[in-house]
Amino acid sequence: MTEQNRLQVGDKAPEFSLPDADGNTVSLSDYRGRSVVVYFYPAASTPGCTKEACDFRDSLAVLNDAGFDVLGISPDKPAKLVAFRDAEGLTFPLLSDEDKSVMTAWGAFGEKQNYGKTVQGVIRSTFVVDAEGKIAKALYNVKATGHVDRLRKDLGV
Repeated sequence: MTEQNRLQVGDKAPEFSLPDADGNTVSLSDYRGRSVVVYFYPAASTPGCTKEACDFRDSLAVLNDAGFDVLGISPDKPAKLVAFRDAEGLTFPLLSDEDKSVMTAWGAFGEKQNYGKTVQGVIRSTFVVDAEGKIAKALYNVKATGHVDRLRKDLGV
């Protein structure tokens, strides 16, 4: 993945409609009029992804009160998302992008470094989409640990 394929602040956020853990369709347009944090993670129930999801869970009330909803997107099947949500008590939607088409459109799937090797995979990324559907923040290659705290500082919440 090259830098030019990545979303920039001010870009229109690519629209999506994906199934959540319960099989309900969730669309980005459902959140028009509110700001939404959209984050992409490689795999449910892995240590880094669990840490990141729990940090979002623990910050959800503060983010919601400040006008930010949260959506987590991974290539996991809905059944795996149900197990992850229930095991960790996650209270925001987890969406399934099995064919990785949404991740690709957002620049969150492609070449990345993994233990010194170049591989194809999910690029842990977080975006803030404003109430008009434009990218307000685009953060690529974020670290699972400490990321949510840094995001909250950046957002002033």
